[in-house]
Amino acid sequence: MNLKARPTLFLHSPLLLLLLIAATFAPIPARTIRIPDRVPEPATFKKAVFSLGCFWRSEAIFGCLNGVVRTTVGYCGGSKPNPEYRSLANHAESVQVEYDPKIISFRQLLEVFWSSHDSRQVFGQGPDVGNQYRSIIFTNSTGESRLAAVTKEREQAKSKSSVVTTQILPLGIFYPAESEHQKFELKRRPFLLHLIGNLPEEELEKSSFAAKMNSYAAELCPPTIQKQINAKINDIIKTGWPVLTAI
Repeated sequence: MNLKARPTLFLHSPLLLLLLIAATFAPIPARTIRIPDRVPEPATFKKAVFSLGCFWRSEAIFGCLNGVVRTTVGYCGGSKPNPEYRSLANHAESVQVEYDPKIISFRQLLEVFWSSHDSRQVFGQGPDVGNQYRSIIFTNSTGESRLAAVTKEREQAKSKSSVVTTQILPLGIFYPAESEHQKFELKRRPFLLHLIGNLPEEELEKSSFAAKMNSYAAELCPPTIQKQINAKINDIIKTGWPVLTAI
């Protein structure tokens, strides 16, 4: 995958660098208690799976949406059992989005899907080229398939000069990816990991808050949310380094 390095607000401040170094070697204060925030899984929650290029970015695209409960990257759309990152066969890198349909609908998720990648690029997104980066909407029902088809036709109607390559497939088995790929953007920011309590891997993968912070780390939250988190982090730095547990 072609990963573009992005500067972050944390690394431009000498004060923050000193705090980060101090946090690495100093004991964590007693009030920095880890607070798991796993959201219960009621029957009303639904899951949607999309492929739209590199799954590191795909996960960050959906994590900050209101109504999204949690996100997981993985492999889907192929025939090989138990694929791995270095041995995908014909699977595509995908993101599973668990959401509350009372807050956000499958139609709205489709709108985010179409607006967040180039559905006309063949077998790739930007510099990431390959079969594993193809565009796919996986559906759980006939209704979802019809809705996906309608939105694809609408997308195609925007221009006849090229073909929308997105596939619409019934959802088969979604294989979660290895732990190092989960919440990848967040893991690139050790400072943020510390702020949210250095969650164990299992909690990090299932955390609703971590999904949002993963989007924040990739600068993909809505501008108002990005500013809100910035303000909370600045408050934490001023008031003595408690744990960030909510936005």
